[in-house]
Amino acid sequence: MISADDVTHAYDGVDVLREVTLAADEGEVVGLIGPNGSGKTTLLRALYRALVPDHGEIRVGDAPIAQYSSRMLAQVVAVVTQESHSDVPLSVADTVLLGRSPHLGAVRRQSAADLDIAADSLDRVGAGHLAARDIAELSGGERQRVLIARALAQQASHLLMDEPTNHLDIHFQHEILALVRELGVTTVVVLHDLNLAARYCDRLVLLSRGRVAAAGRTEDVLRPAVVEPVYGIHVDPVRAGDGRLQLLFRSPDHRMPQTHDHTGGHGTRPTGQDVRTSPRM
Repeated sequence: MISADDVTHAYDGVDVLREVTLAADEGEVVGLIGPNGSGKTTLLRALYRALVPDHGEIRVGDAPIAQYSSRMLAQVVAVVTQESHSDVPLSVADTVLLGRSPHLGAVRRQSAADLDIAADSLDRVGAGHLAARDIAELSGGERQRVLIARALAQQASHLLMDEPTNHLDIHFQHEILALVRELGVTTVVVLHDLNLAARYCDRLVLLSRGRVAAAGRTEDVLRPAVVEPVYGIHVDPVRAGDGRLQLLFRSPDHRMPQTHDHTGGHGTRPTGQDVRTSPRM
């Protein structure tokens, strides 16, 4: 389990997170959604200690995140951030092998088992054929798959992902998120596409201007009464051929004024649902 309790953080005196609470239980996929600038990436960065919030606590398992050494944290939390570039020449295979670093220690070198884990991770994201390539030569979508493979090679019990479908075509968007569900690890994922969130997340936390506007089961959060005031656009929920929820958005000509959230700024959770205790779908 990974959790944030009453987390507040400001940049230059302006709150980007305010009293945010979140918990992802063992094996769950929890989606972070919300408009641009709502605080999703900042919250994710706090969850893997890339920043220390001004107030509140992050816990991994039963312990505050501050009690983990960097190596211990990397053994239990794997992170896929938005695309980043490096000037260091590195092959795809070596990039994925970096995911094994937290398990090696000062004297242990990479073993045949580590090489097999890295190769398998590349195959699982459909990038095994890229192993010998220089990562700097890859397209954005190829590089994204390699970074996800590196996280898989880490074999951590928690996975944090910031827009992992960025730069991926529609086939790989669904393939990667389906893979994430199959892993069975506790996952918090930032997603912009609400239909991907509807299909692959057990529960959602909807942020609006740094606050939790709604949290709960996916179908309870993705209701027009919840989504429309936050995004400022009309939403029509329908059922796809397989019975799953899908959202249709009307033309921008019918846009609505965007507000903080549908409760006037204090946020709400759909009746009877809670981000900690809602059952998996």
